[in-house]
Amino acid sequence: MNECIFCKIVKGEIPCYKVYEDEGFFGFLDIKPLNKGNCLLIPKKHFRWVDDVEDFGAYWEAAKKISTATKKAFGSITTSYLTLGFEVLHAHIRIVPRYENDGHDDGIQISNVKDISKEEMTEIAEKIRLNLNS
Repeated sequence: MNECIFCKIVKGEIPCYKVYEDEGFFGFLDIKPLNKGNCLLIPKKHFRWVDDVEDFGAYWEAAKKISTATKKAFGSITTSYLTLGFEVLHAHIRIVPRYENDGHDDGIQISNVKDISKEEMTEIAEKIRLNLNS
């Protein structure tokens, strides 16, 4: 998929705030975060839908690793996982940390994007990476 934005991110053609990488998956901060620490986890190989991913179990285990690291880094109370898949035509799991009074009381509000500076995004990504192995 030459024109897929997520494939370009995996190839390093488009910059991102990387938080996770293993043999099959790549995680980075969502540039339109619904909460502090909101990440996207994608397979490195292009798949259209989350349930098309060959190693479905490993995919969700990687998502859990990111969620756990985010909880350690920022004290989130739980995590919401979204797999809508219509915004970008590449499988992706939205990993959304949840906090008290985070503006998503009745479920995740997709339009409730938080304004986070580039500097803070860099710091957030670093804190998540540091907590992946702790």
